[in-house]
Amino acid sequence: MSTLGAAIKASGSALNAERTRIEVAVSNLANAGSTRSANGQPYRRRDVVLTPDNVGSFDSALGAASATGVKVAGIVEDTQPFQEVRDPSHPDADPNTGIVLMPNVNAEEEMVDMLQAARAYQANLAAVTVIRDMVARALELGK
Repeated sequence: MSTLGAAIKASGSALNAERTRIEVAVSNLANAGSTRSANGQPYRRRDVVLTPDNVGSFDSALGAASATGVKVAGIVEDTQPFQEVRDPSHPDADPNTGIVLMPNVNAEEEMVDMLQAARAYQANLAAVTVIRDMVARALELGK
C-alpha cells in the first residue's frame, strides 16, 4: 500500500471511530433522564473502547513504519452507581423512601466527550483533504 493510501486509511478509520464516539455521547445525553430501560433499571452510560488498527506500511523513505489507524473494539456500559434523587411523586420512586435511581450520565462530561470527538473528526477530515490536495498537485506536476 502506498504512503498516501495508508495515511488516508488511517484517517478514515479515525473518522469512523470519532463518529461512533459522537453517536454514543448523543445517546447518553438523550437517555440522561431514562429511569427505566428494557431491563427495568435506569439507563447506564455507555462508552466507546478504541484499539489500534494496523492499516498498512509507509514507504521505506519514511523508515518503513506502520500506519496505525484506530477501530472500535466495543461499546461498554459504565459501572458507576446510579444517582439517587428523592422524588416521591415519580412513578419509579421507591414506595418506602421516595428515592428514584437516575442514570449515571453526567451532561458536562458527555458534552466534553462530544467536543473532543468532533475536534478529532475535524482534524482527520483536514488530514484527508491535505492528502487529496497533495495527490492532485502531484498529478498536475506530472503532466
